[in-house]
Amino acid sequence: MLRRTFCALAVATALSSAAWAQDGKPLNFGIISTESSTNLKQAWQPLIDDLSKAVGVPVKPFFASDYAGIIEGMRFNKVQLGWFGNKSAMEAVDRAQGEVFASVIDKDGNPGYWSVLLVNKDSNLQTLEDVLKNGKQLSYGAGDPNSTSGTLVPGYFLWGAHRIEPKTFFKTVRASNHESNLLSVINKQVDVAINNTEMLERYRVNTGKDAAESVRILWKSPLIPADPMVVRGDVPAETKKRIQEFFVNYGTGPDAERQQKILAGLTYKGFRASSNAQLVPIRQMELAKQKIGVETNTTLSEADKKQKLAELDRQLAELDKLAAKPQ
Repeated sequence: MLRRTFCALAVATALSSAAWAQDGKPLNFGIISTESSTNLKQAWQPLIDDLSKAVGVPVKPFFASDYAGIIEGMRFNKVQLGWFGNKSAMEAVDRAQGEVFASVIDKDGNPGYWSVLLVNKDSNLQTLEDVLKNGKQLSYGAGDPNSTSGTLVPGYFLWGAHRIEPKTFFKTVRASNHESNLLSVINKQVDVAINNTEMLERYRVNTGKDAAESVRILWKSPLIPADPMVVRGDVPAETKKRIQEFFVNYGTGPDAERQQKILAGLTYKGFRASSNAQLVPIRQMELAKQKIGVETNTTLSEADKKQKLAELDRQLAELDKLAAKPQ
């Protein structure tokens, strides 16, 4: 009975994918909410228009108020592909049938970007140590819970390294997108906020101003792998192939000059082929962060703590094996 049910589902899925390709149903392109949807639409729409022509079906931008909205959109097939951060891509892979197929190359050719802790240029906070000493008097602009540079990376390399939980360490905490956090520091609405180097460059492109004239960086993370592009696994294979070829070749060929101008608006140089393997260091970071949480948890019995730590160590060991494999 189970075998017949599985076969029926497999046939239905195959027929659905074939019908999708033949009917030319629109693909929705999810865009994580790093800044206002107006700014994001303006930057991405020209590329999305080109993608639609390349794959032969309409492609429409899909926005949500937070990262979770894009992840859930892919989970319920309202989003078929899109631009994600590494943390949100990991969630999409684990919960929404997502597959990493490419990653961005920034305008300087860097293989990634950095998380940064910002204060206003006029702030009395001159060093990270100043922040660590005065948390109870400070307001903090946190990132989206599913943001790599806004939550995961600083949660491990910054706050985790100092055994700090921002929600209890600071006087007030407000989570928002990168654009809002940057503007809040510039306008002195928060004392300190997390952000990333991509947003600092986007601010320059959007406003023509250098953020360094208004803010100061107190902490900079290790390099974060470049943002991944993700597609649902049940998108027809031929369509997925066209999508990947479009991205990895974008900005080259006979139309390179026009496409490079579009990429410049995104602060990118282009895209390179990638896979779920790029998420391995992000998974290691997430597990290491969980391990710190277990180690510092005073409510767990020693037996429970030992069991949870052993399981986390097992998962980390498996990831170490994957990381050691040549990509």
